[in-house]
Amino acid sequence: MLLPVGGLGMNSTMDDINLIQQAQRHHLVVRELGEEIDLEIGPGDDDPTFASTPLISGSTREPSAEDHDDSKHMVMVSQLSSEDQELSKSQPLKRKKKVVKRWREEWADTYKWAYVDVKEGTARIFCSVCREYGRKHRRNPYGNEGSRNMQMSALEEHNNSLLHKEALRLQMASKDKILVDKPMYVKALMSKTAGTIVEAAVKRDPHEFEFIQCAQEVVHALERVIAKNPHYVNMMERLLEPERMVVFRVPWVDDRGEAHVNRGFRVQFNQTLGPCRGGLRFHPSMNLSIAKFLGFQQTLKCALSPYRLGGAAGGSDFDPKGKSDSEIMRFCQSFMNELYRYLGPDKDLPSEEMGVGAREMGYMFGQYRRLASNVQGSFTGPRIIWSGSSLRTEATGYGLVFFTQLILADMNKELKGLRCVVSGSGKIAMHVLEKLLAFGAIPITVSDSKGYLVDDDGFDYMKISFLRDIKVQHRSLRDYSKTYARSKYYDEAKPWNERCDVAFPCASQNEIDQSDAINLVNSGCRILVEGSNMPCTSEAIDVLRKANVLVAPAIAAGAGGVAAGELELINWSPEEFESKLQEAMKQIYQRTLKAATDFGYQKESPE
Repeated sequence: MLLPVGGLGMNSTMDDINLIQQAQRHHLVVRELGEEIDLEIGPGDDDPTFASTPLISGSTREPSAEDHDDSKHMVMVSQLSSEDQELSKSQPLKRKKKVVKRWREEWADTYKWAYVDVKEGTARIFCSVCREYGRKHRRNPYGNEGSRNMQMSALEEHNNSLLHKEALRLQMASKDKILVDKPMYVKALMSKTAGTIVEAAVKRDPHEFEFIQCAQEVVHALERVIAKNPHYVNMMERLLEPERMVVFRVPWVDDRGEAHVNRGFRVQFNQTLGPCRGGLRFHPSMNLSIAKFLGFQQTLKCALSPYRLGGAAGGSDFDPKGKSDSEIMRFCQSFMNELYRYLGPDKDLPSEEMGVGAREMGYMFGQYRRLASNVQGSFTGPRIIWSGSSLRTEATGYGLVFFTQLILADMNKELKGLRCVVSGSGKIAMHVLEKLLAFGAIPITVSDSKGYLVDDDGFDYMKISFLRDIKVQHRSLRDYSKTYARSKYYDEAKPWNERCDVAFPCASQNEIDQSDAINLVNSGCRILVEGSNMPCTSEAIDVLRKANVLVAPAIAAGAGGVAAGELELINWSPEEFESKLQEAMKQIYQRTLKAATDFGYQKESPE
């Protein structure tokens, strides 16, 4: 409530309004962090509803119950008499405390970034994320103007704004930078020649933690190759820079009619061997660094496969969990409205990845076909239509098991009877379980974001079918234990301390850290087959190598999906497709061994 100055005319009133507007522009100092931001408080030029809000009331009165419910009045005094100032301070203090308390209770859970502060006698809500980067809001939509619904709408609008999302991204980048800046670690592992390659990448993109880690692991693995061929240094430096990086906004509307904006990515890393091929990932953590590291790994997978394809990757920070089919359809169509310009049978061939399944691919392909007016050159392979092969989704998981069988065959062993721990419960993990059973192995674990499930009796086909039903119904793996009493679900834990012979990490990148690697070694693991891209941190790889645990990298073991894309040129029967996939994985394995022999690498086999 604003207090008027009695006896003044219209000109005096307008002068008071100008003074009030000047007083509304203030400088907020955050005591805890020592950061500073500028906030424009008051009517926004772009919102006429705020501009039409009356600033001066006719008379003073006690706050009513209606005022308590709406919490809309603003108390600010500018160049008033001492009596008026005392009157303005005498009553609203108690009311402000109640307003602050109600704000905290209502918004603390929904808007974790919001905090309440009292500035110049007025309680307001500020953004704790944007303040860290000196962001200047065009207006403060969290003040007392408007109804409660208007305030909630303003909070939601800011939560989905590009300003807020960019501040969140910068916040994560600042945290990642601490992890990236490890030049001593790079120098300790690599020769000076190989180290310069990674140092150049770090200097160019210091905040891209995942990409730098991937580049460091690849260059370290190729250190002897680079030492024998110094001209590879220049080639590696060029290879580490993508041919094209596309970043774009993806606006979409939810079922309530509210607009949202996400960020889309596509990195076409290298097309030297042929058109790009790579997955699309929909996950809140998706960023340019992850897109680059996935594209780089995909480039190496395609180069190792028998087929001539380039590498690419992309996706969005959109979270499909909890979204309706219509919301996902609208997002996928909006996503494709921009991405279709860079796709085609001779350009880029997107495929499934985390958060993207047959439903999402169908929505995107339908929109692509409408925009490009081209049925050929679909998302599952060059010069073919949408249907594709019947074993497309199984290829990566099956290929991991085929690759493992080839490793064990060189040791005069087989999978039959071996205890296997598997992380994840998505497409790759489920198909790994299925094929392990076919070879007579004993898979005992799966996991999700909340913990892991262990069944010491091992999974069978009926149990795997039950696990699929749980995932389709979006239930927790914990429900499995209610049906099978001998199983147990562990919250906030990983499966790497379970006794095993072979481990299959199939969840996400960096899921195995140094402590997890130590647990694996102590659990008796002798072989680790990477199902997900870069599942082990650099420190974890060091632990496993020192313990003589054989590590099959995802670049080779996970190339089954690449092979499947080319096999889809013909609609093989399931038996023929599996036979062709086994042959492709055998060629990849033999090429890997030949390269290791040519450059003097000893087998990492503990045997």
